[in-house]
Amino acid sequence: MQLSVQPYEERLTAPRSWWLISFLVGVSFALVLLPFGTLPMLGGLVGGTAAAAVMASSYGSVRIRVVNGTLVAGEAKVPVTALGDAEVLDAEEARAWRTYKADTRAFLLLRSYIPTALRVEVTDPDDPTPYLYLSTRQPEQLAQVLKEARAAAA
Repeated sequence: MQLSVQPYEERLTAPRSWWLISFLVGVSFALVLLPFGTLPMLGGLVGGTAAAAVMASSYGSVRIRVVNGTLVAGEAKVPVTALGDAEVLDAEEARAWRTYKADTRAFLLLRSYIPTALRVEVTDPDDPTPYLYLSTRQPEQLAQVLKEARAAAA
């Protein structure tokens, strides 16, 4: 039995500017190795760029999915039956929930380059986590999918 009417998947990719920064890291490695010759300089360019690109790619590989009645957000896997209402956060409200409104017990999937977010209450009495804060580019769509998945699971 499929619990989720409409599966949802979003990858929180790093912005394009980070790839330019990765190249600039490679250039700085090349400049550091320039006194040792051309080959070490080229190795620094390639190695530094590759290392920075791997770091940017891994940071941007986090996914948010709703499949078969489960919300998977990074390392967290929560059945939709344990979730309550979802609140769509615009850029200003998302910043507030990341800073002075934040609860230290909450699960935060933060990506600073994504201005909008979704705050989802956790209703499971055995779970000390009060809510999930999820950076997402499509908070309205994710909230709707979670609502439909909860209705299908009930």
